[in-house]
Amino acid sequence: MAILSAHQRPRIGLVGTGPWAARTHAPALAAHEGIEFAGVWGRRPEAAAELAAASGTRAYEDLDVLLAECDAVAVALPPDVQATVAARAARAGCHLLLDKPLATTVTAAREVAEAADKAGVASVVFCTLRFAPETARWIEEQRAAGGWYVAEARWLGSLYAPGSESPYAASPWRRDKGGLWDVGPHVLSVLLPVLGDVTSLTAARGPEDTHHLVLRHTSGASSTATLTLSAPPAAAGASITLHGAAGRADLPGWNGAAEAYGHAVDALLAAARTGTPHPCDARFGLRLTELLTEAEVRAAAG
Repeated sequence: MAILSAHQRPRIGLVGTGPWAARTHAPALAAHEGIEFAGVWGRRPEAAAELAAASGTRAYEDLDVLLAECDAVAVALPPDVQATVAARAARAGCHLLLDKPLATTVTAAREVAEAADKAGVASVVFCTLRFAPETARWIEEQRAAGGWYVAEARWLGSLYAPGSESPYAASPWRRDKGGLWDVGPHVLSVLLPVLGDVTSLTAARGPEDTHHLVLRHTSGASSTATLTLSAPPAAAGASITLHGAAGRADLPGWNGAAEAYGHAVDALLAAARTGTPHPCDARFGLRLTELLTEAEVRAAAG
């Protein structure tokens, strides 16, 4: 692995200029004292220039120049565009801070994971709950406790409810793939480290983009998950509850994505400096894509 020096202040570039990049990635990178926010590249040069100016950094017109001048890149692009760019960045020797889902096809996700492995670069996939301090601590506590029998997860987003003004509602890939692919990674990123990998999976469609999943895990526990972006606003919310020998445990609330993203940057730097892969790396992102693909196929089959 291309190890970063413990004393090196790495240069991290941002690839992407959409609402998620502007609201989360860029502010967190600009505020992080342990890195140099090297610049922004986007598919729309005018948007890259605007975001770079607002973040106190420079815009790049050529992606390859940005990659050549950075130690790592943060990617804020639609999943299948991300996969192509991430593999390219890995081959250029850049460590990878990626978004979920890694890709919406297993082939594309595997290409990223294999490119990172071959290049010896570290990777982190930003599943918010794995990096928000409140939920990250809870996940580790429940994993250590063990003895869980069943888990119930509900992530009911109202992105597409009447009257929604969310800037993310205009995202073509979210409209196409729905809650299964947008919020499903969040739920799986909690269930897998606590209950173990999935050994069997069934799925069914509900109203609008809703999916219901039933999972068996290597620990012997089972879990259910209901995922949607189309819930009525009054019904919206996210919860994960574990039941087992220790009783009941409920996922705590968290303070939003920007703080969590800063911790994801820390996690990437630690992996790049020690050579120890982070549990939420591109290989884990590939596993999420495999599971979501299987759920999509099984639900479509009825």
